[in-house]
Amino acid sequence: MTVYLAVDGGNSKTDVVVGTDDGEVLAFARGPGTNHQSIGLPEMLSRLQPLVSRARTAAGIADGAEFARADVYLAGADLPAEVQMLTAAIADQRWAPTLRVENDTFALLRAGTDAPDAVAVICGAGINCVGRTVDGRTARFPSLGDISGDWGGGGHLATLALWHAVRGEDGRGPATALTTAVADHFGLSTVEDVATSLQLGSVERARLSELTPLLFDVAEAGDGVAREVVARQAAEVVSLAVVAAGRLDLIDSPFTVVLGGGVLRARRPLLQNAIMDGIHAVAPKAAITVVDAPPVLGAALAALDELGASPGAHEALRGRFPASI
Repeated sequence: MTVYLAVDGGNSKTDVVVGTDDGEVLAFARGPGTNHQSIGLPEMLSRLQPLVSRARTAAGIADGAEFARADVYLAGADLPAEVQMLTAAIADQRWAPTLRVENDTFALLRAGTDAPDAVAVICGAGINCVGRTVDGRTARFPSLGDISGDWGGGGHLATLALWHAVRGEDGRGPATALTTAVADHFGLSTVEDVATSLQLGSVERARLSELTPLLFDVAEAGDGVAREVVARQAAEVVSLAVVAAGRLDLIDSPFTVVLGGGVLRARRPLLQNAIMDGIHAVAPKAAITVVDAPPVLGAALAALDELGASPGAHEALRGRFPASI
């Protein structure tokens, strides 16, 4: 029996799995996000180390014993220099003699499909896209936010909901149902009161994320301003998927598009239908799937790939995994 370590470290949470090459899941641990870009490398390690220790203990693996390999997929592993830095820092932990560190969108891609030709778009707190082909080529984007041309993701959508609500209220923008909806959501009389409360701390800024589903509710009720925001998000997802597929020469071939992250997993019809129509307009042979499994499943499947595990082990892992978390 060969034992591996698999990690998916996102912006909001980190999942750790200890499993075997026959598809068994020995342990699972979940903790806070580990994106070094937002919390720094030392804090990232201080969060990740106890999670690995907890999973190791739950799996009955002795302290100091190495795993056969470690596959660690992290948000913030965007640039080659960042992947190199993170690889060095994690190698110092001596969890395994064989280590792979990569961006967490690749874990989502692997979780979503076994197809060798595939593209994944993640739209959760932020947005990113990667692709791969059977011959080993990959496509990716820097995903550094505004400075690398990114648009959208749950955090951005929530901010836009408030932005349009404020401007609709004070007259700088078009009237929108977001104004009443946002004020009512926080139990305040006006959106200006919401902005003031956020500034003074009587409403926690973390609650802004609550406006993302509200934006979709208002859009689906027919509000023009909200619908324009949703349409723009759909266009961004389509653009990422199509550009990545074009770089990999997949446009005219059958390939899989994997959609994941909280915004896309919600399957809001206004967004999902526009994405599917937009992708199929350019790449009619693309198969589009929304993955519900957490990306750490992809990290575990990637470990099985490298360990030469049987198809039965992969199937067993997929079957057992939902029950293990």
